Amino acid sequence: MPRPGVRRIGMFGGAFDPPHCAHQALARAAVEQLGLDTLYVIPTGHAWHKPRALSAPEHRLAMAQLAFEGLPHVKVDNREMRRAGPSYTADTLAALQGEHPGAQLYLLMGADQFAAFGQWQRSGEIRDIAIICIADRSDAAADSTESLQSSQLSSDRQSAVLTLNLPLMHVSATRIRESVAANGALAPDLSGLVPEPVARYIAAHRLYQTQD
Repeated sequence: MPRPGVRRIGMFGGAFDPPHCAHQALARAAVEQLGLDTLYVIPTGHAWHKPRALSAPEHRLAMAQLAFEGLPHVKVDNREMRRAGPSYTADTLAALQGEHPGAQLYLLMGADQFAAFGQWQRSGEIRDIAIICIADRSDAAADSTESLQSSQLSSDRQSAVLTLNLPLMHVSATRIRESVAANGALAPDLSGLVPEPVARYIAAHRLYQTQD
């Protein structure tokens, strides 16, 4: 853990297509449990690893701003959307490191993302820059994280992985998109799945009404 007085900066990247209540819960947990001075929520620009086309950047950015506005110490940042070409986490972390010299950086990700971490671009560089914080929204969070650490990181790096305590939440962006697409023009009830302002935005802009 960083020395007293060292700033703590978090990065939470993702497609946010759409941002949902579990994303909000993770942001709150990270700020509270890690004592973050700032958590940068960074919607992905060009997602080289996604098998489907993402919604337009302006929609995902607007929804992220609606979802995270008002959360203490959380800042929505569109730098990856402004970047030409593929968006790589290592580049964004390096930029944050340059902007906050001497700060301890934390990278938030889900257990599913960490399971594929070995295939990330410049994963070794990421481990050198930031402490990885895994949000495992399951009852077996500790057990699964321990096994993931063993499989994805060498033993001398296991201390650079933390687990965030989160409630079990059965919500995913994929299910939300599928629910909206299945209902067509009849807007489904998204209460408890996405923040209310995001639900209104999805309806107003008729997002996800046809599958990509």
